[in-house]
Amino acid sequence: MTRGKGPDGPEDVDATFAEIVADLRAEGVGSFLEEEPSATLLEEEPPEAKPAATPLPVEDGWRTGGTDWDTTMLSEDPAADDEHFEPPEPPPLPRWRKGAFVVLLFFVAGLLLLIVPNLIGVGPALATPLGILALATGIALLLLRVRQGPPPGADPSNGAQV
Repeated sequence: MTRGKGPDGPEDVDATFAEIVADLRAEGVGSFLEEEPSATLLEEEPPEAKPAATPLPVEDGWRTGGTDWDTTMLSEDPAADDEHFEPPEPPPLPRWRKGAFVVLLFFVAGLLLLIVPNLIGVGPALATPLGILALATGIALLLLRVRQGPPPGADPSNGAQV
């Protein structure tokens, strides 16, 4: 397949597209859409295997089903009466430890020093580095508290834990 390309793409887009389509049709892509099914396909599938399609009832030119729209949309859900799901009681929140209070204290102090340094009577020239240092200390303590490894009581030779 030859395509003459310019700096932005093919020079003649229609000719290139026609060439691509001709190559695909030569390979047999899309041929079943235009031709009648071959005799081998008819032999594999007996004509009585296809169920006859039954048309839907038509009233005033509109298709209608067995139930009315108001009945379907405005009535209560029949499945709601059969099964009522009640979620289990959530587990209690973990208790705060002393380390969590220290991390929270560093975060709050760092934010206050950065946002409103005059609140505690410190100038912005001193409050900015102290606020950044307090936030960095809070982040470092938080990262040090992250548990690495298996949970307590787990057997490390037991493989993957879910």
